[in-house]
Order: sequence, then structure tokens, then C-alpha cells
Amino acid sequence: MHRGSKGWYVEELKKAGVRRYEERKVESYKKHVLANLLERTK
Repeated sequence: MHRGSKGWYVEELKKAGVRRYEERKVESYKKHVLANLLERTK
């Protein structure tokens, strides 16, 4: 998995314990949303 790809963001969020955001799975969001969410969780 390439650093910065959508899959990488999903994997990092799951490592941080985030599987859902606003009642939706993190896999359903676009990459820029996941990047912002990861930034807020760290």
C-alpha cells in the first residue's frame, strides 16, 4: 500500500481505532476527507 493512498488512510484510521465516522464506515469516504480525519485523530 502506498503512503498517501486511500487504502493507507483507511488502514491508519483503523489502527487508531476509528472504524466509523458520522454513522458511515471510513471506507465510504473520499481520500481528502480521510486525510482530514486522520489529522484530527493524531
